[in-house]
Amino acid sequence: MEGCFIAYQKVNITGLWLGPCLFLILMLFIPETELAYAPKVVLAVTAWTAAWWVTEALPIPATSLLPIILLPTLGGLPMDAAARSYGDPIVFMYMGGFMIAIAIEKWHLHRRMALHILSFIGTRSDRIVLGIMVSTAFLSLWISNAATALMMLPVALAIIKEVKANQILTGLSLEKFSKSILLSVAYSASIGGLATLVGTVPNAVFAAMSKKLLDREIMFFEWFLFGFPVTVVMLFLLYLYLTKIQFRVEQQGDMTAHFIQKDLKDLGKIKQEEKWVLAVFLMTACLWIFKSFLFGGIYVSDTSIAIFGAILLFLIPSTTGERILEWPDMKQLPWGMLLLFGGGLSLATGFAETDLTGWMGEKLQLLNGLSYLMIVVILTAAVLFMTEFMSNTAVANMVIPITVGLGLAIGIEPYGLMAAAALASSCAFMLPISTPPNAAVFSADMLKISDMVRAGFWLNIMSIVAIVLAVYFWLPIVLKS
Repeated sequence: MEGCFIAYQKVNITGLWLGPCLFLILMLFIPETELAYAPKVVLAVTAWTAAWWVTEALPIPATSLLPIILLPTLGGLPMDAAARSYGDPIVFMYMGGFMIAIAIEKWHLHRRMALHILSFIGTRSDRIVLGIMVSTAFLSLWISNAATALMMLPVALAIIKEVKANQILTGLSLEKFSKSILLSVAYSASIGGLATLVGTVPNAVFAAMSKKLLDREIMFFEWFLFGFPVTVVMLFLLYLYLTKIQFRVEQQGDMTAHFIQKDLKDLGKIKQEEKWVLAVFLMTACLWIFKSFLFGGIYVSDTSIAIFGAILLFLIPSTTGERILEWPDMKQLPWGMLLLFGGGLSLATGFAETDLTGWMGEKLQLLNGLSYLMIVVILTAAVLFMTEFMSNTAVANMVIPITVGLGLAIGIEPYGLMAAAALASSCAFMLPISTPPNAAVFSADMLKISDMVRAGFWLNIMSIVAIVLAVYFWLPIVLKS
């Protein structure tokens, strides 16, 4: 019998039992005088799905299909309502962004952009770290955090190899420099994604659930106006902490930029395909940001812009006899991530259509005695801690609907709580398992867990402060009703 479970670890097996058990407990022990049948089904299915997400009892995208089975079958939602969320406009906006990112990677434009940024910023040890941070964060505005970290890791390792080979830094200085540059890749990949709706999934979850639960569409430019200052502040704090405090390097002269020029020379002159990809990339970004000025009263959605940019890449021919994007390139499209997103939105639809959000809000009225600022602090810290051990998308999908009810319970608009949860769920810096960028740089075997825990703990504290201040003071100005 044990052989039947060879594909499962203990935590997976625990999750397999935990999910259905939580479902049965909620269905059997919450009386219908307390909660009507349909919202009770939604709550129980959410608990089952969350348990399997957290323990990865099944692959996370497969678990994300549970709502489309359980909600209609058990009478929580009609099938069309449960299934519709998997084709939500935000899902397609993310799909378009992923397609553009695939083209950037396919034609090596990301590497050229990163190397030019490094060349521009300079070659002192602290400036190299800054260059890596800026390059990584910029790419992460548009490309998934995991993909960005994997792109930039070879660049970071090439820098370390060059410094070591030429004995520009040695001993403890080399060790500190190596650790700071690797951590800058991991942390900047997460921080950069905070600035845009396509930069990290929780931001898009926030936008999608705002539309679904509150009927308020969050525009790309609105989030950018809110999130970009948070990214800039956190990058500045990260730079100061890594280079001036935790891994301060006693400079031994300027480093040569030989490897940068060599890599640029190996790339050769910018190719026609790169020019086309760059043009489409810049056009899409500009349309996202300036569409209200460009189109006036004509409604053009962010999703339409993203898909338009992707379709253009399938239309434009390359000099190699193929198009800039061909359909086989879509093997790299993270279909599982799109399913995960759809599953979360399907549960959110259940929260909205059965008024489960209102019921949860009533139960959270115990927090009425706390100030709004204190609630934001507690929520941000709690979500950030949860994300150290759980998928940030799973955390966002679970917590953001609850924050809507919490906002109703304390009599405020819930956007601040939703935004705090979205940002905090992308800011886990202490453990290799916390985020894919952390895992990527830890795989280089140059960091100890203690290095990441020590640096990540203080960055977590800085993140809580930055997020709370941004949500409390800046968000009400940007997201006016």
